Amino acid sequence: MNLIFMGPPGAGKGTQSKIVMNRLNIPQISTGDILRESIESQSELGIKAKEYMDAGNLVPDEVVIGIIEERISNDDCENGFILDGFPRTTEQANALDKMLPQKGMKINNVVYFDVPENELVERMLERSKKEGRADDNLESVKNRLEVFKSKTQPLIDYYEEKSILTKIDGVGNIDEISEKVKLKIGA
Repeated sequence: MNLIFMGPPGAGKGTQSKIVMNRLNIPQISTGDILRESIESQSELGIKAKEYMDAGNLVPDEVVIGIIEERISNDDCENGFILDGFPRTTEQANALDKMLPQKGMKINNVVYFDVPENELVERMLERSKKEGRADDNLESVKNRLEVFKSKTQPLIDYYEEKSILTKIDGVGNIDEISEKVKLKIGA
C-alpha cells in the first residue's frame, strides 16, 4: 500500500505515519527527516536546505523530488511506503504522478490530517521546546502555516478530484487519532 500523509505543519503526520509504518511493515519516507539528517551532516544539500527551512520556506522542488525518487527505488519500498511531507505543491504531485507509473507504482490513499490553526501553533511551539527545533519559533510557525495555505492547500482539491483523499479529524491524543486512521483506511 502506497500512502501519502498530508496536513499542515504540526498536524501529526510524522507521528501517525510511524504508527502505520509499524502496522503495515512499510517504510515511512519523511522529507523533513531526510533534510534534517542532511543538515546535521552538513552535506551540500543540508547547507542549502537549512537556509530555506530556518526561514520557514519550502526547499526547492528539484531537490525534494530527487530525494523521493531515489528513496522509493530502494528494496524496502517493494511492498509500499508512506510519504510524509511530500508532495507539498501541485507541481510536486504532478512530478510524483509521472514518476510512479515508470516504477510500476501508484498512490492508493492520501490521508489528510485536519487540525485547527490555534492547535497547530500550540503543538509546534511545544515541540520546539522539547526538541529545540529552530524551525519552530513563533514567526517561522506562522510563516509555515501561510506557506501551507497558499502552496499545499490546493493539493486537497487535487487528490479529492482523484478520489483518493481521506480526511481525518486530527484533534485528540495520539491513540485516538491512530484509531481514526485505522478505521478510515484499514491501516
